[in-house]
Amino acid sequence: MKKTIVLSCVVVIAVCAFVTYCWASTENAHTQGRQLPQDSPVSAVVNNPQGKVLVAYFSVPETDGVDASSGASRVSANGKMMGNTHYVASIISEATGGELFEIKTTHTYPGSHKALIDAAKVEIDNNARPKLATHIKNLKDYDVVFVGFPNWWYDMPMPLYSFFDEYDFSGKTVIPFCTHGGSRFSGAIKTIRELEKGATVLDGYAISRDRVPESKDGVLKWLEKIGMKMQ
Repeated sequence: MKKTIVLSCVVVIAVCAFVTYCWASTENAHTQGRQLPQDSPVSAVVNNPQGKVLVAYFSVPETDGVDASSGASRVSANGKMMGNTHYVASIISEATGGELFEIKTTHTYPGSHKALIDAAKVEIDNNARPKLATHIKNLKDYDVVFVGFPNWWYDMPMPLYSFFDEYDFSGKTVIPFCTHGGSRFSGAIKTIRELEKGATVLDGYAISRDRVPESKDGVLKWLEKIGMKMQ
């Protein structure tokens, strides 16, 4: 009799566990289904490639070297030393005919790698909004806006938050690009879509910092793929 009761209890427990597992799996699938649209590309190509283009970028070239161990945040091109993101922005500008716009802050960031990343961490911890020194005067004239930045601490630099706070890109196509040390965009694409709900935000293009000097061909192929390379 006792064996029968124990066996019945085991069966009941097993059935309950199976039902719970199925319910949990279903809930998880529904949750993932609701989140999927936020994480999926809104558009693979630019719908109006003939519109006027702006290439905005934030770049801080470090002063203590160009090798990977010291940050690799600058590159020499055409006889000039440029920050990595500036260099990529110049390629995009030339290929699309877009106007370059540098996102600058009123304060100067440290030039050495260690001091720079420490300063960036303080800004992130304080959720800072650095004051911008440059401003887009004729945003309404642009249909497509590229926005470039380095990945700092698995996020956009805080000046980019100031930038997106200042402008409403509703009705425009925003195309992010970033340089990174291995983390690609992290959560930046999702963040930009949340900050600019009225804009079409493409998935963008991420370039490893140690590949920036040889990145031109890849950038041009990407621009052609999304319909933004001038013929």
